Amino acid sequence: MTPEQIAHLPYRPCVGIMLINDDGLIFAAQRLDSAVPAWQMPQGGIDEGEAPGVAALRELNEEISVTPDLVVPLAETRDWLAYDLPHDIVPRIWKGRYRGQKQRWFLMRFTGRDDQIDIQTQHPEFSQWRWIAAQDMLAEIVPFKRDIYASVIDEFSEWLA
Repeated sequence: MTPEQIAHLPYRPCVGIMLINDDGLIFAAQRLDSAVPAWQMPQGGIDEGEAPGVAALRELNEEISVTPDLVVPLAETRDWLAYDLPHDIVPRIWKGRYRGQKQRWFLMRFTGRDDQIDIQTQHPEFSQWRWIAAQDMLAEIVPFKRDIYASVIDEFSEWLA
C-alpha cells in the first residue's frame, strides 16, 4: 500500500484501559506477537453498536480475565485519541482496512487480588504481566503508541503513583 492509500483509510474504533492497583501502579503486559519488548495496557476494538464503556469491560475480561466486579471505574478521557500504525504494518493488521486506531481510554482501579488476573485466556495476547509506574510504561510501549500513552498518563495523572 502506498502512503497515499493508507492516508485515506479510516481509524479503527477502539478502547483502552488503564488498570491501576491501590498503589497507583499500572497494569502492563508483554504482547505475545512481538519479538521485541512491547508492553502495553489492555485495549481492543469496539463491536458494532457497543458502547465504549461496555467494550472496555469486555476487553478486560477477554484479555486478562478481570470481570466487572473486580474494578471500579474512575475516569474516561475527554476526547478520542488516535494513532497511526507504521506503514509497513498496515497491510498485515485488520486486513489492511485501517490506518490506525482512535481510542477512548478508561481508568479503572483493580480491587481484586493479583492471582485473579489470568493472561492464559481462550485467545491469549500476552506472555507476562506486571504492575509498573507511569514513566516505566512510557519507556516500555512501542514508539508509535508513545504519544497516546503520554496523553493518557497526563490525563489520569492524579490517580497514579
